[in-house]
Amino acid sequence: MELSTSWMSKDRGRKSGLPPGSMVHVGERRTQSVQISLFHYDEANVLEKEVQSVEECFPHLGQGGVTWINIAGVHDPSIVQALGEHVGLHPLVMEDIVNTEQRPKMEDYGQYIYVVIKMLQWQSQKSGQALEIEQVSLIIGSDFVLSFQERPGDLFDPIRDRLRSGKGRVRKAGADYLAYCLLDAVVDGYFVVLEQLGDRIDDLEEDLVNSPGREQLRTLHRLKRHGLFLRRSVWPLREVLSGLQRSDSALVQSEVKIYLRDVYDHTIQVIDTLEAFRDILAGMLDTYLSSLSNRMNEIMKVLTIIATIFIPLTFLAGIWGMNFEHMPELSYPWAYPAALGLMAAVALALVIFFRRKGWL
Repeated sequence: MELSTSWMSKDRGRKSGLPPGSMVHVGERRTQSVQISLFHYDEANVLEKEVQSVEECFPHLGQGGVTWINIAGVHDPSIVQALGEHVGLHPLVMEDIVNTEQRPKMEDYGQYIYVVIKMLQWQSQKSGQALEIEQVSLIIGSDFVLSFQERPGDLFDPIRDRLRSGKGRVRKAGADYLAYCLLDAVVDGYFVVLEQLGDRIDDLEEDLVNSPGREQLRTLHRLKRHGLFLRRSVWPLREVLSGLQRSDSALVQSEVKIYLRDVYDHTIQVIDTLEAFRDILAGMLDTYLSSLSNRMNEIMKVLTIIATIFIPLTFLAGIWGMNFEHMPELSYPWAYPAALGLMAAVALALVIFFRRKGWL
């Protein structure tokens, strides 16, 4: 999703008048096929495969171990509905999964926990890099995790590699630890986004001081908009992680809450960095206006000095330009060069005076 809201009101209008729980996709229109991946593992074994239909995943649910089903693409509500009905999801949860404008949140339904988070990444485009915001929904059960992404991505690939190799404790732990790993991967992605945003802010600050212009002003507004979207995505995540830590649900073990506390600390760091960036960007507008003002003052100073030099010259030219019959100096053969020399001397004297004053 680019930082654009042109499609939001149109898609929201499709749900107008429909009853609660209606499965209507709200978000960026997509045409590619939905990708479904399955991991079923325990400490000794792991099964990984790409499936063509979500029904192929059903036999692995409830068969011991942990099952992770990842749906890359929520623009086909029928797939979400089929999986949701099989595991017993509430209709409102399935409605929220296909609505990609959800605010990050955590809801405990007893048999499962529903979590919504925002994944942030820089994507290369023809006009440069754009900030892409993707909604990720997690369903955390006793022995399964369902993850729903808007599109395929590589942010979860390190977790898949750990599952394949058996490194770490992910295959030794339960579904709650897998959910922690997914949340941690998303939060770690925030630091990559912030690092690039910080580099752009540094470059812009230097440009504003050296050569402020309209392009720098447009870049400033674009970065401020990025910061706003980042803040809207990260601030609610603090409540989500805090709720998971304080949850009395048996789905989140006390051992995993320690790890969730670490992710919570990382989220606070991200928020602090965002607030610092907001203050810097707010100050940059003042820097831009000050740079323009200083530049205008320099221009006005030069023009004023030029005008001041020509004022006495204009005065002399005005005197000798009067049409009186008796002006003695007009009859002298050396009057014209003498007048030009006097004007040059006056101009030179003024230039020397301005230099001594430090105005030139």
